[in-house]
Amino acid sequence: MESWVWLALIALALLVGMLAAWLVLQRRRSTYLRERFGPEYERTVQQIGDRRRAETELERREKRVEQLQIRPLPLSEAQRFADAWRQVQARFVDDPSGAVADADRLVAEVMQARGYPVGDFEQRAADISVDHPDVVEHYRAAHRIALANERGQATTEDLRQAMVHYRALFGHLLETEGIVESGRKA
Repeated sequence: MESWVWLALIALALLVGMLAAWLVLQRRRSTYLRERFGPEYERTVQQIGDRRRAETELERREKRVEQLQIRPLPLSEAQRFADAWRQVQARFVDDPSGAVADADRLVAEVMQARGYPVGDFEQRAADISVDHPDVVEHYRAAHRIALANERGQATTEDLRQAMVHYRALFGHLLETEGIVESGRKA
């Protein structure tokens, strides 16, 4: 066989090998992001409509949050927020609408105290999805209800659901699961 044929076969083999390696890396990337973001992965793929672009978006979120100074709350500050949460919950009986507004505000305060930027809601949700992918949908659902409440379109049951959603996120943000329920560190 002539040397150019051998060179062509070697080049083809290298090309096939590089393609196979690229496919393996893409599959690993997808698996990592699917495991890292859980249900947020599927939501983002569905929202964007293209798996590769969605994965790029999720990686962009990771890089952004890595640059933030996210920190755990000192126990005393977590306790103060937990006490404030219990007051918000107690207020729900007499003023469900006001309690939901206060819950939304309190979640934003905890996020800010932890180091998350608290500007645009969509950016807050994207940032939260990196460290708390299992509860970010609670945040979105609660926020949708809070907006409906501002327009006078939320029922008392809707408002109760908003409080349940905010509570799920709130506990994760405090990173002291038992403190919200009991008033002390579990």
